[in-house]
Amino acid sequence: QVQLVESGGGSVQPGGSLRLSCAASGSRRSIAAMGWYRQAPGKERELVARIGSGDSTEYVDSVKGRFTISRDNAKNTVYLQMNSLKSEDTAVYYCKVEWRFYPSSWGQGTQVTVSS
Repeated sequence: QVQLVESGGGSVQPGGSLRLSCAASGSRRSIAAMGWYRQAPGKERELVARIGSGDSTEYVDSVKGRFTISRDNAKNTVYLQMNSLKSEDTAVYYCKVEWRFYPSSWGQGTQVTVSS
């Protein structure tokens, strides 16, 4: 059984920073890509950042220059460094792991709140 453990969420003021972590465990599967998605109240879930094979990355335009995604392959862990946070970044953030040859796994989500 695959388990995704998310951490790092919380409440910060605008301009602050948070670092999210997501560790995948419980399988011998190879990871093709890992990513972070978010969903704000009343809005659709959107891709925030994704890191794939060869460490290629992609970001939604609204976070470019502020967020950085990275991964530690030995630990099966993906990180999202979030700087210069804005109120519109407030959402539940979900980790997604895309396995080779298996369906993707989703984390349970972690709340990020940016407010004064």
